[in-house]
Amino acid sequence: MPLPPQDYRPEAALLELGDTFYDAVRPADFPETTLRFRNDRAAGDVGLGTLSDAEWIRHFGRFDPLPGTLPAPLALRYHGHQFRVYNPDIGDGRGFSFAQLRERDGRLLELGTKGSGRTPWSRFGDGRLTLKGGVREVLASEMLEALGVPTSRSLSLIETGEALERGDEPSPTRSAVLVRMSHGHIRIGTFQRLAYERDEDGMRRLVGYVLRNLYGEDSDDPVRLLDLVTTRAATLAGRYMAAGFVHGVLNSDNINVTGESFDYGPWRFVPTWDPAFVAAYFDHAGLYAFGRQPEAIHWDVMQLASSLRLIAESDPMIAVLDTFGDRYQRAVCDAILWRLGVTPKEDAADRALVQAIERALRTSGIGVDRFFFDAFGGALPQDETWAEARAAIIGYAPRKARDHAYWRGEPCAMLIDEVEAIWSAIAEDDDWRPFHGKVAAIRAMGAALA
Repeated sequence: MPLPPQDYRPEAALLELGDTFYDAVRPADFPETTLRFRNDRAAGDVGLGTLSDAEWIRHFGRFDPLPGTLPAPLALRYHGHQFRVYNPDIGDGRGFSFAQLRERDGRLLELGTKGSGRTPWSRFGDGRLTLKGGVREVLASEMLEALGVPTSRSLSLIETGEALERGDEPSPTRSAVLVRMSHGHIRIGTFQRLAYERDEDGMRRLVGYVLRNLYGEDSDDPVRLLDLVTTRAATLAGRYMAAGFVHGVLNSDNINVTGESFDYGPWRFVPTWDPAFVAAYFDHAGLYAFGRQPEAIHWDVMQLASSLRLIAESDPMIAVLDTFGDRYQRAVCDAILWRLGVTPKEDAADRALVQAIERALRTSGIGVDRFFFDAFGGALPQDETWAEARAAIIGYAPRKARDHAYWRGEPCAMLIDEVEAIWSAIAEDDDWRPFHGKVAAIRAMGAALA
């Protein structure tokens, strides 16, 4: 990397935690490195947008260290509840934290990988990522960013030239390594590991690290941390619902304490407002169904509180947990009204409007993306199903004009048939045009909604 640009601000805050929190690892030595996606918009926020393609591949396919930041890749240690069953034998099994950087507004960002090779936590896995999985993660993160969901951003996708065997897709299949950017990869499961090991000193160190580096607060108060995470988690749950998104695997090791969605596996977007819609074929009980996601995220936050009991009293944490429902209701109202394109008024009116819209969406069976596209600005359907919602929306002002070119076309959606078609073009003909075209369309929608 040549002389870094002025807005390149490296950090190595993660080292403050000490080597009981992670393992230094070596990245895989891939037979090929073919650049398939580079997110220059995200890279520009941390001074990496000027990298040549060759430099990009060297850093994000071969993992030469970026100057001034982490000297070696670090696989983080954590535990977690997986479908409500506690598992102490997990950690970064096919990824690592690679670098930390400051974005333009000063917030700490971290570059993490997926598919970068085996680590001490790989268990029986090969540490690799399928190219299809990488394509799906780019599409999910781009779509969620456009729809206002706090999410990791896919920075880079590089095809790596290996043939992978997988039981849930045709094999052998192509391989890739993904780099994602987020405000940190500390999970609820990171705290669970310390509670499991009764590591009070480590718990206090982790609480202070998160408050200082990820929330910008000069504090080491575990109750304050729980309060902040509860707000972020409730906001994430509300934004998921407004986006019509089903993550699929909301285990406590998949919930980031910064409230950012990440790690996209069996995700889906709902075609209609169906609370029972499930993304993961293995979620037989519907634990993480569309309508149960707020409950699932609340349960995970409860596991954070349970872990923090190692160093904090229960009563103030219970008081915080009891506010999750109200915080979620405010968050889902704000998120649905934002997507609807109207300006919120006050709690009671907003809640009544959102409840009427949800009832009408369930009853009508209208496509979720179609509805929000047509109704942006407050123009609800005219049939009888929507009478209650039309009455409730009187007096709401549009928050933005429909003057972007996006509104003169068709709604941008990300349903499973289109995802499969995008992948088929790549798998059968190595045709990346539908993929890149979709990313452009998603970003146009994001500009229209922003």
